[in-house]
Amino acid sequence: MEIGAEVILKATKVDGVYTADPLKDKTARKYTELKFIDVLKNGINVMDAAAISLCMDNQLPIIVFNLFEKGNIKRVICGEPIGTIVRGN
Repeated sequence: MEIGAEVILKATKVDGVYTADPLKDKTARKYTELKFIDVLKNGINVMDAAAISLCMDNQLPIIVFNLFEKGNIKRVICGEPIGTIVRGN
């Protein structure tokens, strides 16, 4: 919030947020979009609850994407719809 960011980019080893760990559970389903409140209510592991609450209070979206897929940093910066977006509305 102090640096005036418009979005948080969270690079991970998987391509978004899932219903379970997709590396351990082949039936895990990927969310393309989540609301902050649903992340908090359902204990979905994106970031710690304090960070999610801060983003929610300030309407700062979070994009979770796979760091290890070639070109993804450029894609996410250019606004391509990759990973999972967590936002208020």
